Amino acid sequence: MMINALKDILLPYLEKRIFTSMIMGFVSGLPLLLTITLLQAWLTDENVSKSTIGLFALIGLPYSLKFLWAPIFDRYIVSSLGRRRGWLLIIQVFLIISIFMLGQSNPQMDLFNVAVLSLALTFFSASQDILIDAFRRESLMEKEQTIGASAYVLGYRIGALAAGAGGLILADVYSYEFVYTLMSLIMLLGVVTTL
Repeated sequence: MMINALKDILLPYLEKRIFTSMIMGFVSGLPLLLTITLLQAWLTDENVSKSTIGLFALIGLPYSLKFLWAPIFDRYIVSSLGRRRGWLLIIQVFLIISIFMLGQSNPQMDLFNVAVLSLALTFFSASQDILIDAFRRESLMEKEQTIGASAYVLGYRIGALAAGAGGLILADVYSYEFVYTLMSLIMLLGVVTTL
């Protein structure tokens, strides 16, 4: 009886559009903690001053200001994939590149470069959030909106946990370069899902 009830609860999450929402939530949540928790730990390990690390909190501004450029994604179509998927593919490629490049940078040698790459990462991540939210809203039927939103949030939390806690655990064993490279490869899941 309990197994049947559990099956009834989990079965809707395995439907294609709902599962896609969960995957998109995952790739949306992953970049956020790469620029908050993991980056702060990296800068601390590199003996960057606390006041400078505090200034790095400003790189999160694109998440608050994304309403400024969101209309561009509505106005223009950039590929035959459609209004949402075309932009999403482009943004995800730039997001992957910025995560990878951030991992290749050296905070001790060029902190400005780290700041610029971190800002680029948050800009592309915020842009991805805009597009995923719009795509999810348009692709799900009205009766799927609630479960689609919950699947997205579940994926988002798992992605944030993977980047935050998972990234810190991996950085304790491997280098930050390895962790950021791995996270950029994991983000390819978003590109595959978009295609």
